[in-house]
Amino acid sequence: MALLEWSAALELGEARMDDTHREFVDCLNALGEADDQSLVAALDRFIEHSDAHFGDENTRMEATQFPPAHCHMTEHANVLGLCREVRQMVIDGKTEVGRVLARELAPWFTQHASSMDTMLAYWLNLDPAGRVEALRISQERQAQMQAALAAQGEPAAPMACGPGCGH
Repeated sequence: MALLEWSAALELGEARMDDTHREFVDCLNALGEADDQSLVAALDRFIEHSDAHFGDENTRMEATQFPPAHCHMTEHANVLGLCREVRQMVIDGKTEVGRVLARELAPWFTQHASSMDTMLAYWLNLDPAGRVEALRISQERQAQMQAALAAQGEPAAPMACGPGCGH
């Protein structure tokens, strides 16, 4: 049984990302279906794909100056680091840890695609003038939120990316 089925719900409307995400789902399902003898090879293929997949997204974020690139790249690095740690555990005979990783990557990917990757796809589909306008609107909205908090007597803390972000 597949861990994750590709569906229109996962499509972002950015062809390069959608093609890479289809391959991610295929690699994830192959990892989930691997037997004990082929688990390391399936994990290696998944890591190889993810390394290229995340590297391509990271490069595109840098090239287009995607504002929340740091958070997105940090999440990529954390997932790859975890996959490499689990690979060593599987080599050490802890195959169940590899199976848990595969099962947990399915909901992680659904969340990641529906949030961080959706924002990136939107950004990549904008022309440079659209990116400038999107930043202007975002900064204006943040200022409005800060003013509303200040009017309520709340401390005016700088906007943060959210839970899990290291900056």
